[in-house]
Amino acid sequence: MNKRWIYLLAVVSWGLSGCGYNTFQTADEQVKAGWSEVINQYQRRADLIPNLVSTVKGEAKFEQDTLTKVIEARSKATSIQATPELINDPAAFQKFQQAQGELTGALSRLMVVSEQYPNLRANQGFRDLSAQLEGTENRITVARNRYIKAVQDYNVTVRSFPSNLTAMVMGYKEKPSFTVDNEKEIAKPPSVVFDATPGKPAGAGSGAGK
Repeated sequence: MNKRWIYLLAVVSWGLSGCGYNTFQTADEQVKAGWSEVINQYQRRADLIPNLVSTVKGEAKFEQDTLTKVIEARSKATSIQATPELINDPAAFQKFQQAQGELTGALSRLMVVSEQYPNLRANQGFRDLSAQLEGTENRITVARNRYIKAVQDYNVTVRSFPSNLTAMVMGYKEKPSFTVDNEKEIAKPPSVVFDATPGKPAGAGSGAGK
């Protein structure tokens, strides 16, 4: 009797393996790991912003509307709980992506406008924070690309035969991923027009992120 159970378990294990069950486990773990790294990098960026805002506030004539938009965008982005369940909810994932994209755009506008303030550019603290922010944005890009690749591999397994049969039986569904729709436009530096008064930008941020 024991031998029969051992044989049955062996057959079931072989069947699950042959239908992609083990592949699903590996792919799912890779997606989770990739998502965790994306969140870590977004959090690193969010943690930098308060110090950046504080430093920019030291420039008396700095455009307050640009600064306010960064603060509001950060608040919106950090208000979304990036739970593991979020990566299985397309609507929630899209909302998260949009909020992070808006923060990227707001930061981009701030950095463009800051170029017009010599005192701010000469501030060592601002330069250090700018370098850290640039490095973080690069890490975000790398983490996102790895996550996109992990999701692509997972989704291919969901759709491919015979693993798609296992997906239907076990309830595995395709996961949402980052898209590039409008993202380049959101992050596009705005055109900045200045009036005749030194250090007083006019019309900064117009036309970007719409």
